[in-house]
Amino acid sequence: MSTERLLLSGNEAVARASFDAGVHLGTGYPGTPSTEILENFSAIGGKAQWAPNEKVALEVALGAAFGGGRVIMTTKHVGLNVAADPLFTGAYIGVSGALVIVDADDPGMASSQNEQDNRNYAKAAGLPMLEPADAQEAYDFTRLGIELSSKFQIPVLLRMTTRVCHSQTVVNTRAADQDIPVPNYIKDIPSRVMIPAYARPAHRRLRKKLAEIKAYNEMTTINTIIKGDSKLGIITSGVSYVHAREAAPDASFMKISMSHPLPTDKIKAFAESVDRCLVIEEGDPFLFESLKAADINVEGKDQMYRFGELNVPRVQRIINNDISEEATPPKGKPPELCLGCPHRISFELLRDMGCIVSGDIGCYTLGVLPPFSAMDTCVCMGASITAGLGLRHVLPEEQARKVVSVLGDSTFMHSGPAGLIEMVYNKPATGHIVIILDNSITAMTGMQEHPGTGRKLDHSPAYQVNYEDLCKSLAIDKVLTLDPRNQKDLLEQTLKDAMDSNDTTVIICREPCILAAKKIKEFEKKNKR
Repeated sequence: MSTERLLLSGNEAVARASFDAGVHLGTGYPGTPSTEILENFSAIGGKAQWAPNEKVALEVALGAAFGGGRVIMTTKHVGLNVAADPLFTGAYIGVSGALVIVDADDPGMASSQNEQDNRNYAKAAGLPMLEPADAQEAYDFTRLGIELSSKFQIPVLLRMTTRVCHSQTVVNTRAADQDIPVPNYIKDIPSRVMIPAYARPAHRRLRKKLAEIKAYNEMTTINTIIKGDSKLGIITSGVSYVHAREAAPDASFMKISMSHPLPTDKIKAFAESVDRCLVIEEGDPFLFESLKAADINVEGKDQMYRFGELNVPRVQRIINNDISEEATPPKGKPPELCLGCPHRISFELLRDMGCIVSGDIGCYTLGVLPPFSAMDTCVCMGASITAGLGLRHVLPEEQARKVVSVLGDSTFMHSGPAGLIEMVYNKPATGHIVIILDNSITAMTGMQEHPGTGRKLDHSPAYQVNYEDLCKSLAIDKVLTLDPRNQKDLLEQTLKDAMDSNDTTVIICREPCILAAKKIKEFEKKNKR
């Protein structure tokens, strides 16, 4: 592609930068706010694929980067938890090509179960992290991340946030890379097989790389200083910089673009050049604590500003040391399961039968809200099955028999099979019941495909995992498939029978998402041609 001036969201900018950098493979798992990156990368001609979960995605990405490929892996913040095992060891091993791990944090929990600050992963795993403030920087830093990963032979974290992912700004693209290395595997067993004898020197190599990257970060121009009134200096990063610039336009600023390893020498010089030096950051006091540990005299924010997104008024309050109670934001319309969703019936039955419902992530988390109020736990992807098993193991028999695990089809593909294995291996005395609400799509994040749909990321044909065959292969006692809309009475009777028995039971309620049904039919018709 030629140089262009475009209006792009942060996610679109990452996709375009990946294409212009000659990325060979994009892999990930859909999760708001990161989902659109791979969809856009695929749409403009890049090779992109959805993995069953983030751990698989990162392992595929590492393998491709071991072979000299340029790779991006995308995930939302909680998805990086799933991928943490290969993340930490991948930092030791490094890469032969280039790998940028795009992590999209969600301050304020617009669509998430927590608001963890994944800057902590950069420090814990020992990886460099770039933080764009807008779509232009999302484009620039994606390409820079590829360059740094290739130069230092290390995975690079690119930390986005919801505001940067979804906000649009003008982006000036650059000429596409021309001399893109051809993937080629070079045998290097001591560097890639992390037995203790090889891992110990690998850890030392990692720390040496980080020292070299810190030296780079002290000299690079991506960390910018904007001189203003020396009475107030603000150190900030990411989208917080945009809010702070508007809140205090006359202040002096140091904008940190690589937040790990920090350019502490450069920051210390800036802090000493102003009368008052304040750190403005969303989420955890990551920068503040790191700078205090480096003996740099800075102020941080009050604990009350650790929660939710920052904006211009909140930044002004931080600057003014205002810790009075904040105004309660107006209530929005609460989310709900679509009125035409065929799987509302399942939650109605679970509610009316007085079940203890161990729930999961996705559309069906909404079963916790009125008019159903039919969910008792929800922890993380796949925990519906395993948390439900825990309840079955310890509750009195009368209560244990009422425990039912409920999850969607995409969530089942993500983390469900291991729970089923646990169910048959450590079977509770009362058995257990798992309901898979199969709407034939990953609905909550915008209708993405998964291994159970029979379609790839671009909706072309793929092998379709059969839930029934998978469950039967694990010797689950009873596996039943039904249409919840037209077989409500059968579903109710099946649940009653399962609760009275000591069997392990999987009930697959199969009916397409009402919003996706038309598209699914179009995809299937096209793929049959």
